[in-house]
Amino acid sequence: MSRISVRGFAVASATAVTTVGAVVGVASGSTPAVDDNNFEATAADTTLLADIPVGHQAQVQTASLTQQADAQASAADAAAKKSAEESARLQAAKDAKVKKQAAEDQAEREKEAQEAKDAAERASRSAVRDASSFAAQGSYSVAEVQAMARQMMPADQFQCFSNIVNHESTWNYRAVNASSGAYGLVQALPGSKMASAGADWQTNPATQIKWGLSYMNASYKSPCGAWSFWQANHWY
Repeated sequence: MSRISVRGFAVASATAVTTVGAVVGVASGSTPAVDDNNFEATAADTTLLADIPVGHQAQVQTASLTQQADAQASAADAAAKKSAEESARLQAAKDAKVKKQAAEDQAEREKEAQEAKDAAERASRSAVRDASSFAAQGSYSVAEVQAMARQMMPADQFQCFSNIVNHESTWNYRAVNASSGAYGLVQALPGSKMASAGADWQTNPATQIKWGLSYMNASYKSPCGAWSFWQANHWY
């Protein structure tokens, strides 16, 4: 492979001129205007440049341009990758912020819903009538007993209470279990337990309802809790 020097390229034209001048001077019999050392150096440079084929010089220049293009392409790719990564990071941060806000909004809605539910339950409890508020009667129809029960408990607990009473006594406040002796609407065993709610437990359905509610709330937290247990075990 022929060598290429910067000096060789730089002095190419000067060498050519000097060489032509020398030839002309010899032909005319005059002495060249350059000394031997400069002539040799110039001749050496001329030889070095002459040794490089013109096609190869073009290849070298093309290779240099290709390397520059490759370097520029690599730099552009790196810049594009960095930009994409930054865009992805910003989008991820934005998505996380939106997700956090949505979670906070959902939590706030759930809190408000729970507060509304609690307020409704408090209002319902405050409207509940006590057993003593009902005037005593000689007898009661099923409809009358059910109406009393509705007024003595939160509205959302009545159906669960009713389900249990339907299975236990079919709303007969004088029902007696022949084998166990359980008595009344909720089949207290023994029936005398209901005396804690009132001395008239045998004849007053309101007293029986009051005792039944107290038992369900104490044992299962609510009539619906008692009903869930009853469904699984067929007793409560």
